[in-house]
Amino acid sequence: MDEIKELKQKSKKHAEKAGIKLNSNEKIVNGVFKGLLKNKKKYGEIYCPCRVITGNKEKDKKIICPCIFHMNEIKLQGHCLCMLFVK
Repeated sequence: MDEIKELKQKSKKHAEKAGIKLNSNEKIVNGVFKGLLKNKKKYGEIYCPCRVITGNKEKDKKIICPCIFHMNEIKLQGHCLCMLFVK
């Protein structure tokens, strides 16, 4: 299966369980997925493309998509920082 399709399925499942949605703007979603895959290739994990990767594996665990910050950001702003997930 294509990596972007796989990420989309995984993200949709997460969104359904969390009571949120995947952004309906395909251009944004595909851009975020490309960033996630670029980070996976470069760093070995799907780190959020909107976050700073420190190189400290323990610290950086927090920014593996979906990052630990996304639910609070959605609550406050209606979307997470990278706009992959929305209310």
